[in-house]
Formats: sequence, structure tokens, C-alpha cells
Amino acid sequence: MPRRIQIFDTTLRDGEQAPGASLTIDEKVQIARQLARLRVDVIEAGFPAASPGEAEAVRRIASEVGAGADSPAIAALARCVEGDVSAAAEALEPATRRHLHVFIATSEIHLVHKLRATREEVLERIRARVAQARQLVGPDGTVEFSAEDASRTELDYLLIAYDEAIGAGASVINVPDTVGYAEPDEFAALVRAVVRAIGRRASVSVHCHNDLGLATANTLAAIRAGARQVEVTVNGIGERAGNASLEEVVMALHTRPGRYRGATTGVATEQIIAASRMVSYLTGLAVQPNKSVVGANAFAHESGIHQDGFLKNPLTYEIMTPASVGLASSSLTLGKLSGRRGFDDRLRRLGIELEPADLDTLYTEAMALADRKKQVTDADLLALAEQHVDPVPQLVRIEHWAAASRQGESSSGSVSLFFEGHTFRAFAGGNGPVDALLNSVDNALVKIIGGRPSLVDYQLRSVGAGEDAQGEATVKISAPAADEDTPAVYTGHGLSTNVVEASLRAYLAAINKLLAEHPATAEAVG
Repeated sequence: MPRRIQIFDTTLRDGEQAPGASLTIDEKVQIARQLARLRVDVIEAGFPAASPGEAEAVRRIASEVGAGADSPAIAALARCVEGDVSAAAEALEPATRRHLHVFIATSEIHLVHKLRATREEVLERIRARVAQARQLVGPDGTVEFSAEDASRTELDYLLIAYDEAIGAGASVINVPDTVGYAEPDEFAALVRAVVRAIGRRASVSVHCHNDLGLATANTLAAIRAGARQVEVTVNGIGERAGNASLEEVVMALHTRPGRYRGATTGVATEQIIAASRMVSYLTGLAVQPNKSVVGANAFAHESGIHQDGFLKNPLTYEIMTPASVGLASSSLTLGKLSGRRGFDDRLRRLGIELEPADLDTLYTEAMALADRKKQVTDADLLALAEQHVDPVPQLVRIEHWAAASRQGESSSGSVSLFFEGHTFRAFAGGNGPVDALLNSVDNALVKIIGGRPSLVDYQLRSVGAGEDAQGEATVKISAPAADEDTPAVYTGHGLSTNVVEASLRAYLAAINKLLAEHPATAEAVG
């Protein structure tokens, strides 16, 4: 009989812990909606005890994405700490299916150097906090227990910890390879031992990290060993080298079911590309071109031998179809004479479905782009659509900008910004036109909010190919958060055939997010 593998997506929790990744609450809700369209079984929405903003994000996802009869389960993470468990349960309250995920480290190195606790003290915390979680989510909720660093924990003690968790009310037992230390054969042996010990008392889950590049291999080995839930992230993002990649695990099962005893998932695989692009866009973490399944080169063929074989039969060099993951199998170019109906059809083939008003706006933008460049390609359409995925409040608007640069001389920039009924003008120099223009924006911000943010990261990439290709800029800024210990980070995107203008738009988008999300933060920027 086929085995149904539960897909537990932790993009919004472990994935957001990737260095450089930072999401606003609205962005997290956007990704959660796409994960629901992807039909994952569980969305781990965050770690509510970490901050008020994190608790609010979990609460909104539980309410807006997890409150329907057919909604995915919504999970929240908690340490084996009374306040953590209470905060997680409270944030999950609006969800139809609540999944409270409790964890504590069990390896000797973590007990001695991090927790500074004895084995018995850890077992007591497991008993108390799992029992608390079970009481708070009720008989219909799910309580999951994770033994952090399980792959480096002595097996006898690990099984005792799992027994205590099950006795206290856990119905899912997670086996994490927290530091990516295990290899597939030994991790499979560990999971097999846990499955044998637990029997039918609880479901076994795994959570693998990619420090040695083995996260997906370990996850698949665990499925063969009897695991029934896998914890994964879109694009494999996460702490350090990342987590097991959702798209890799799902498509391995989809492509070679016979190797996994007929294991299946409920994932709508045709939504994978849309999910990958949304996560990459909103986090600002680019997907490497040669990334399996979702990379730009995953279905590209350049070698003459490969092209010849592919044209004769695609199966010679493609083990899955582009359409199976939501990628258009061919590239379409649009011009200013293209019709609205064909435009809508092309967007749907690319996995983009918009409301009529948004479709009209995007069509107008595409036709305006067609006036500026020779061809509007699929890449252009996706880039334009991504701008609508991440709506930015227009609190500060550009009225006018100018930049000048000459060889051997410093560059200059000037801007006019409109904010709350007033125009603010500023000038600045810089090392190149982009630097000068962003410096002039900073000078205007001093007049508007009394300070300026810190530029954390700036990236520029070409959308498509050719001399008239659009440039997409990604900017990250940080500012002190009024109610949190660490600075808040905001990501902005800008798109234009003029890379200077794209950079300015990206910077203003990040600033507007700062102003909209945390007005108090904006006042404290200086």
C-alpha cells in the first residue's frame, strides 16, 4: 500500500533564520498562502516567544491561512519553557488544526555546554512542557516533540526521552540532524531504531540540515527507514547551509516512487516554481542557477549532444517535465500588439493567477515595457508579477530624480520626495550614480524622519538577456526595532530598464516598508 508522507514546511520558521533572510508579517502571510496552494500538510509559521512581531505573524497566519476546513495545520515552535509553550498555544488559537512543536536538546555536548543540565532534569522538562502543550491544544490538536541534536545523542537516552514525550502526550516524534552531521546509512539506522521503539504510539518525523550537503539524501533515507513526516523548506533555505529542500524531496518521491515503497505526498507539484520564486523574491535570497528542480538551468540544455537527444525524445535528458513543477515548457515573447486574452493565458501557464484589477494593471505595465524594449519575455512577466506579490505602501513617493557621473570625478544625485503633503528635496555626492542617489535619499530622510537607515545589502541582476534587459535591484536596510532586541531588516525590490532607477525604487520600497510596519522604528532611525 502507498505510504502518505506528511510535508511539514518550516520555511517561515527555520528558513527565515537563514543569514540575510528577513520577512515582514505581510510577507510571511503571502508565503503562507502560497504554501497552502502548494498543499503542504503543516506550515510552521514561527517561534512566538521570540518577539511580539513573531507572535503576531503566527496569529495572523493561523487566522488568515489556517482557519478553513481544508486548511493546512499551522505549527508554532516552543522551547521546553512554560512561557514559550503558552505563547505558542495562544498564537495558534485561531487555527482549525493546531500543531504545537516543543523541543529541547538531548546530546551530551548540548546538555553540558548549552543547557548545563543533567539528563534527569531534561527529562523532567520534557514531561512537564509536553503535558502543558497537550492540555493547551486539546485532544484534537497535535503535539510534536523534537530532541535537538538527536543524531549526536546516545541512542538509549534518546529513546528514553521519546518515551517520556509520548507518555506526556506527544503524537509526533521528531528526529533532527540539527548540525548536518549524519550520513544517509547511519541516519537511516537511527530512524529505523526509533520507529521500532515507538511502534504505533507516535508518528516519526525527521528534520535534516545541509552542513555536509546531505540533507535531502538523509531525508530520503529516513523515509525508506519508516519516517512518516519530513520537515523541509522551499529552496532549502535555513540556518547555516540550510535545510532539506522541499522541492528536491517531493520530486524525488514523485519521480522514483518505487525506491521509496510507493511513498507519496499531497503536494501540488505544479505550484513548486511559483513557491520558489516567491520565497526567493521576498527573502532576497537568490536561487543558484544550477539548483536542482527550481534553478534557472534545471531544464536548460546547451550541449549539442544533449540538445540533439532532447529534441528526439525529452526523456533522454529530462527525468521530469518542466510542467510537472509549474514551469512553462516554452518561452513566449510579447510585444505591444499582444492581446489581453493571450497575456492572461500566458500568466496562467506561468503559475500566476491575478484578480481582474491586478491583471489590468500588470497588462498596462507589460505594454509600457514593450514600448521600451524589443521583446517582453516570460522572465519579464514573472519579474513584473512579483512586484504585485509584495505590495508596498506608497508613503514616500518619488517626484523627481537625477544622477550624473563622469570619468575621474565623483558622482552627484538629487531627489524630490513627497511625504504627507510636502515635497522634500536633497542633493548628495557619491562613488557612482547609485551611491550618490541613495545618499541624496538619506539626506531627504533626515528632513522627513530625523534620521537614516543602514544599508545592509545591495544586489543587482539582469532579468532575461540582451542589451535592453531589465535590471532588478534588491536592497536591504536595517533600523532599530522599538520592541525587539535585534535591528529590524526590510527588503525592497525595484525593476526598470534603467538600473539606477531600479536601485532607487528598491531603496524607497524598503523605506516604505519600514515606515508602514514600524512607525516608532522610523522615528528612532537616527
